[in-house]
Amino acid sequence: GDWDFWSDWKDRRLWVTVTPIVLVTFPAAIQAWAWERFRNPWGATVAVLALLFGEWVNRYFNFWGWTYFPINFVFPAVLVPGAILLDTFLMLSGSYLFTAIVGGMAWGLVFYPGNWPIIAPLHVPVEYNGMLMSIADIQGYNYVRTGTPEYIRMVEKGT
Repeated sequence: GDWDFWSDWKDRRLWVTVTPIVLVTFPAAIQAWAWERFRNPWGATVAVLALLFGEWVNRYFNFWGWTYFPINFVFPAVLVPGAILLDTFLMLSGSYLFTAIVGGMAWGLVFYPGNWPIIAPLHVPVEYNGMLMSIADIQGYNYVRTGTPEYIRMVEKGT
């Protein structure tokens, strides 16, 4: 969704919960198909790599090619560590139930640490025109998008 498009929307509360829950379905389906048909223990990893390839093609041609948004502003989420864990749990256990419970939990828990090396520099606080904000917020203000929901920035302030 939109949370995965923009670096200033990759917040610490909603992006880390919504994105892994929504994105686990396709790798799990391809993993189950590859395991049933071929006893192939790397279906989720192949699915995630294919998804990331499509995402990078989309980000390059649509965001950079048409609108000149910087690529580091629209990078996709890193899903490979979670997919490797899903495949490892299925290969070691051979059980869909164990993979769904333990592998799905590992998928969700490794999502944010797997993306942290990319996102960490964007959460550095800086003073900008007398206001304290993150670098991601400054990017969001300088590269204005049509229809930007400003409530995302309110999420960062808390309730």
